[in-house]
Amino acid sequence: MPVSTLVWLGDKIKIIDQTELPLKLKYLEISDIPTLKEAIIKLRIRGAPAIGIVAAFGVCIGIKHIAKDASKDVLFAALKTTISELKQTRPTAVNLAWALDAMFNTAEANRQRSTQTIKEILITKALQMYEEDRADNRRLAKFGAGLIPNNAQIITHCNTGALATVDFGTALGSIFHAHAEGKKLHVWVDETRPLLQGARLNMWELQNEGVDCTLICDNTAAFVMQKFKIDLCIVGADRIAANGDTANKIGTYSLAVLSKHHNIPFYIAAPVSTFDFALEHGEQIPIEERGADEVIQGFGKRIAPKNSRVYSPAFDMTSSSLITAFVTDRGIINPPFEQTIPNILC
Repeated sequence: MPVSTLVWLGDKIKIIDQTELPLKLKYLEISDIPTLKEAIIKLRIRGAPAIGIVAAFGVCIGIKHIAKDASKDVLFAALKTTISELKQTRPTAVNLAWALDAMFNTAEANRQRSTQTIKEILITKALQMYEEDRADNRRLAKFGAGLIPNNAQIITHCNTGALATVDFGTALGSIFHAHAEGKKLHVWVDETRPLLQGARLNMWELQNEGVDCTLICDNTAAFVMQKFKIDLCIVGADRIAANGDTANKIGTYSLAVLSKHHNIPFYIAAPVSTFDFALEHGEQIPIEERGADEVIQGFGKRIAPKNSRVYSPAFDMTSSSLITAFVTDRGIINPPFEQTIPNILC
């Protein structure tokens, strides 16, 4: 079975430090907000669903020092500070803000209760979100597996497995589910520059599950599509606008364009929580930019001259016109997306 990337231990969070993979399976126990912020920013934990859930537990950590007889003003001040700090860590992934807003709204709905009761309710809410993510992932994976034929040749990009969620995955979860059904599969794994989430994480997860897979450089995808019969490309998402425009790991847009050219179905696998109905289109999605060191010295060895100018967006935006369908925990969403996406809320 896929690994569990995070676990709540009552007053702290236990996570897999993904920066150590694939060489070492190392766990971290996080009990304070500065350490949690560092873990999110440095990608020790990553993946839109995972950082949403870890942030929900982060709210509980941020208020655990509040005395049970403290005033509501003190409690809500700590809540607002914690939520504000965590929201600033990764601006593109909407699951982060979604989870934090859900926690604050839960506290607000119970404001008339005692401070201690509110703290307990918030832990219960975070645990509920954790279990819902597990269930959502499995429903999504079942729908996704239905799009994968036997003997499929698949291309994927960045990590969308258990490490990107609570414990199962979205795009990679669909592949796991199809594999468990007995389908023969072969997965072409983009390395996913600059931090190699495909090489380090996808290959690790696929090998652990016994799925046949081959690692390729990002710039090899076009030739693979030209040379082999690829049945589908399936990737995840960090934020999806109301019209279906999708932000995902940098390099996703390139795969979408290539898939369109080669008549390959291009699927986005993401839970409903990844849709941001407040944004009409993808140009409104904030795109996080990362530091230059991740490109020129990401793994300790400099590969470019000193003072090299670097542009390093963490995500790109794929137009809905390039997307064949969305795989969600509520089913498959087909075009026309302006009409079908709003129906997922019904």
